[in-house]
Amino acid sequence: MSEYIDNQSKREEQLKAIIRRLHEGTATSDLVAEFAELLEDVGPDEIVRIEEALVDEGLDPEQIQPLCDLHVEVFKTSLDKQQAPETTPGHPIFTYRAENYGVERVLRQLEETAVAYATAPSEALQDKLRATVEKLTVYDRHYLRKENLLFSFLERTGFAGPSKVMWGVHNDIRAMWKAMGALFDALASDPGALASELDSRVAELASAIRDMIYKEDHILFPAALKRLTDADWKAIRDQGDEIGYAYALPGRGWQPTSQPDAEATPSPAQALTANAGALIPLSTGALSADQIDLMLKALPVDVTYVDENDRVQYFSQSRERIFQRAPAIIGRSVQNCHPPQSVDKVQRILDDFRAGTRDEAAFWIQMGGMFVHIRYIALRDDDGTYRGTAEVTQNLAPLRALEGERRLLDD
Repeated sequence: MSEYIDNQSKREEQLKAIIRRLHEGTATSDLVAEFAELLEDVGPDEIVRIEEALVDEGLDPEQIQPLCDLHVEVFKTSLDKQQAPETTPGHPIFTYRAENYGVERVLRQLEETAVAYATAPSEALQDKLRATVEKLTVYDRHYLRKENLLFSFLERTGFAGPSKVMWGVHNDIRAMWKAMGALFDALASDPGALASELDSRVAELASAIRDMIYKEDHILFPAALKRLTDADWKAIRDQGDEIGYAYALPGRGWQPTSQPDAEATPSPAQALTANAGALIPLSTGALSADQIDLMLKALPVDVTYVDENDRVQYFSQSRERIFQRAPAIIGRSVQNCHPPQSVDKVQRILDDFRAGTRDEAAFWIQMGGMFVHIRYIALRDDDGTYRGTAEVTQNLAPLRALEGERRLLDD
């Protein structure tokens, strides 16, 4: 047994060394030729463990992201031998893969329309291009379910590094289709320039999405199927409706093989629900859990509570939701709830709150016709002990548009 462990450890060190050399600039073809025998039977789970180990050893996920495609290229011969993951309708992986077939159809339509526009530009084709890019952005729901659900459950198994890398790529793709939308506005009156720009932009976007699909099928999904239980997959499916789907809806063919134990010890949330009518003493007055929940859901703001250990413990499911969230993030490290590009800002705010050098931090952004105000507030005991952070998010656009006065109730 010890010999097997030693051999596995040696093998993983050799694979990590290949990735390090790739980052140092060694050509992919040279590495494939030099380590052909070793690379022949590398599985997706091994690749995940290698990238996780490199992150644990200090390699920044943002350094991995630009070279992620090269990682796949090095291991491609072995990955191509993997069987397609999960083929039962209703399983979340089947739904993810169905969405990928859907986005492939949209990409082909975009490519064909871009070629037709370059050949014979017309206003009708330009409108079709805009509509196709808009249709493509529906695919964002696929990424949102990965980030908020699949990644959340995988993190509980110790899987974190690869998910951070993928989230960074998602954001790159989002930036590409957003830039393409702006391109139509900028060059609408110059068909020649627009056709020229579209040629490279469409190719870049399509390549990025297809590369991510390959990584999902050959690395992420097999690794997830190996790590997650039927109960996890059922929770992912049950919470998926909150975020929505792209081009496909989940079936009900797949059913978990085991049901939760009915006599299991209730979770704190379940225990609180069972006593939802009991009054909870507050600093002024007392409210039941039901009343608190109703009030928080009715407020025209999103409220999230992160405890002193940086774990998400609550978010309000208000009617005026701005950012997508799913129950799977409860208990998740707040750092993992943000894309890699913004984690440093989140960490700085939390560090300042914890140190007592800052009590609030506010940001505001323009987003889809909304003026979104995001406010982080440090929560402290009477003696000043840091007890966590409240995040309050609100669309201020309707308030900014108010003028004059209104003193009477409208009928």
